[in-house]
Amino acid sequence: MSAPSPVVEHGHAASPEDVLEQLEVDPAHGLGEQEAAGRLARFGPNRLVRPRRVTFWRVLREESTEPMILLLLAVAVLYGVWGALEDTVAIVVVIAAVVLVEVFTEYRAKAAIASLSRLSSRTAPALRGGAVREVPTENLVPGDVLVLRVGERLAADARLIESAGLRVDESVLTGESMPADKDADAVLTADTPLGQRSNLVFAGTTVAAGRARAVVLSTAMDTELGRITGLVVEAKPPRTALQQTMRDLARWLAWLALGFSVLVPLLGLLGGQPWREMILTGLTLAFATIPEELPIIISMVLGLGAYRLSRRNVVIKRLRAAEALGTITVVATDKTGTVTENRMSLSHLVTGESEALDGDPDAAQRGLLALAAGCTDATVVHQDDTAHVLGDPTDVALLEAAHRHGLLPGQLGGFSGELLAEYPFDARRKIISAVHRGDDRPLLIAKGAPEAMLGRCSSRLVGGRAEVISEDDRHHLRDQADRMAAQGIRVIAVATRELPGGRLGRDEAETDLVLAGFAGLTDPARPEVADAVRDLRQAGIRVVMITGDHPNTARAIAAEIGLERTGSLLTGPQIDELDDDALAEAASATSLFARTTPEHKLRLVRALHARREIVAVTGDGVNDTPALAQADVGIAMGASGTDVAREAANLVLADDDFATITRAVREGRQLFDNLRKGVRYYLSCKVGLLATAVGGVALGLPVPFTPIQIVVLEMFMDIAGSATFAAEPAESDAMRRSPRDLRRPFLDRPLIIAIFTCGATLFVAVTSIYLGAVWSGAPIATAQTLAFTGWMVGYLALAWVMRSERTPLVRLGMRSNGFLPPWTLVTAASLTLIMAVPAVRDALNLTALTAGQWLVAVLVPVLAVVWIDLAKLRHPR
Repeated sequence: MSAPSPVVEHGHAASPEDVLEQLEVDPAHGLGEQEAAGRLARFGPNRLVRPRRVTFWRVLREESTEPMILLLLAVAVLYGVWGALEDTVAIVVVIAAVVLVEVFTEYRAKAAIASLSRLSSRTAPALRGGAVREVPTENLVPGDVLVLRVGERLAADARLIESAGLRVDESVLTGESMPADKDADAVLTADTPLGQRSNLVFAGTTVAAGRARAVVLSTAMDTELGRITGLVVEAKPPRTALQQTMRDLARWLAWLALGFSVLVPLLGLLGGQPWREMILTGLTLAFATIPEELPIIISMVLGLGAYRLSRRNVVIKRLRAAEALGTITVVATDKTGTVTENRMSLSHLVTGESEALDGDPDAAQRGLLALAAGCTDATVVHQDDTAHVLGDPTDVALLEAAHRHGLLPGQLGGFSGELLAEYPFDARRKIISAVHRGDDRPLLIAKGAPEAMLGRCSSRLVGGRAEVISEDDRHHLRDQADRMAAQGIRVIAVATRELPGGRLGRDEAETDLVLAGFAGLTDPARPEVADAVRDLRQAGIRVVMITGDHPNTARAIAAEIGLERTGSLLTGPQIDELDDDALAEAASATSLFARTTPEHKLRLVRALHARREIVAVTGDGVNDTPALAQADVGIAMGASGTDVAREAANLVLADDDFATITRAVREGRQLFDNLRKGVRYYLSCKVGLLATAVGGVALGLPVPFTPIQIVVLEMFMDIAGSATFAAEPAESDAMRRSPRDLRRPFLDRPLIIAIFTCGATLFVAVTSIYLGAVWSGAPIATAQTLAFTGWMVGYLALAWVMRSERTPLVRLGMRSNGFLPPWTLVTAASLTLIMAVPAVRDALNLTALTAGQWLVAVLVPVLAVVWIDLAKLRHPR
């Protein structure tokens, strides 16, 4: 890595005091709002170079060089060489219209996808005007004092000014998988390599453990991440699996269409048709039948589906997540903050003298609460002139209770509140501890899971005195914690000890503890979760809960939300005893996992994958990150989730509402259904058009459509295939059928049959009209006009009856698709205008029709497609 150019030169080689002096900032007060505004104007917004904005003109330039457009331009040139001037002008006007339609469709899809990246903005806790405030990351400036918390993704390069047990994941910059240790007091030389500057933290990295404060040195493109970004050439996002499938399918069908586009002119030439007309027909038929719109349809449906999800508080970060939503078979959720309300409240303070917390706590309970509040990662922040506590919900509840009962720093009893050191929470140890300045000697406070803490306690407080814990006492305390957990209470054991003067390692410090008691906190299940679990089960999706909580607490919450019991509960230690094959079998029969670590959660996701499950994982903390990244759909909480969790996920719930997952699954299934409908309709029209062209020349007649008519028909087809079905509402049984099997090909047998059946329906209707006119002695121009009109009416009618694979139109209603009625009116009006205005009609080689001919052109195709809806009534699926 190359070193950045910070505002303070060699900030890592200067002491925190020197850096603060150079930046002219008071570490206890931070920047004032006026000073911050001035620095923002000087240094500019803290943002990296963004991807090029999607503009109409850029898309126009890109689309104008597409092979299909160039093919049309070749047709226009040949018209200019061989045809009349009016024909050339007409084809150029039509081509311009087609290009604009293509550009509008592509622009709409790209704009919908691009808009997703603007739906959420990040903030960072910074000291402004003497209070910690949530500041938009774009407004951070050199001199801002940042408060670093576990899970926070840094938004600027900064010099540490104080730290406690800080470890930072720098893999985004260094590629190192292990977090780097950081120390504000580290003394370094100016030439220390960037990767070894342990007193600096960098933009884009994530706090893995501990906490700290740091002063911003560099922002935006002056950060190390900014320098790397400046070296990277903007790349297109990778295609999703479905986009790649459609691209491959389009390529295969293109060769098929080209073959028919050559076959039609050859048959025409053999039948004595003019060679120039046949060449133009072949070129325009290639343009009209090559399915170049398939990738655009995919982008349109996925993009608009993702945008609709964003309106329902679901932010799609990667389009592959939108694809996978409809295939999920298992939702693996954590408990706190997802299933529960994430609003912990202190309900019990269990000491040697008392248990329930009714009214004001007694002396022993105040002492227990004081100790618990002295060992938290929660932070008091100020936003919009309101103070509130941010952090882990358990820590927030403890700190708020301490403040509510007047236990402020300096009044905590037995210690001053001055923090000397911290041992951050360890998922394996299930303990967090802090060292404060005591009255005589440093005082360690530890809290964690009862089973982990009891093993480290040698005595307990009873009546203000420490008494040795006997085996009977230990058994009684475990039973007491289990009884509380069985009621859905989260139990935290709190212990303490005085430390000797010498420096101790963590293992030594966290032994021989004195148990102060248990803190009991309640976090009820969200009222909507039970209904959401029932809906997911009805949709063939199994819900499992994976939590680090006590098994009894997990059981109580599971019972509250109606979680199915298809097997016994598994705990983390039990998971450790199983090999991968045994775990895969157990995971498929178990819905409840307790006392798990991040490693357990990751193993469970892999075990479910081994059983061919499509897994969605919810999470909000750093410990959820590995499982979120491993899952097919990683779902992070937007409001309460950490930056690192949101970064690892590919879908974010902005409202932290579990029921939103159900809505997202419904939308995912609707998205795939609509994609299938759009592709079915689009390819049916292509098949029908090819069959009609081949059928005419095979009988020794001119092609039923002239080249310019084919171009016009294609223009209307593109709009219909790309937009109409993207607006279709969800099928009535969307959440009553099993998830889609990923092993089943997109273009499966039922879809192929439907495409050829519907295409054949159009072919029979239009060819019947055309042949009837020719055989009745009508001029070829009139027969082609009847075919053109019949086709326009037929593919309109086909769109209406193909809206659902299962439900007939009479049950769907005419207004459930907001796009189809206006599109039908516009298309019908366009057809009427084309036929009513002589100049337009002549330009398209059309003739006026009698009332009887209009009747035939309208009734035959409509009656021809009615059978599709009648079949749904007779054979509902």
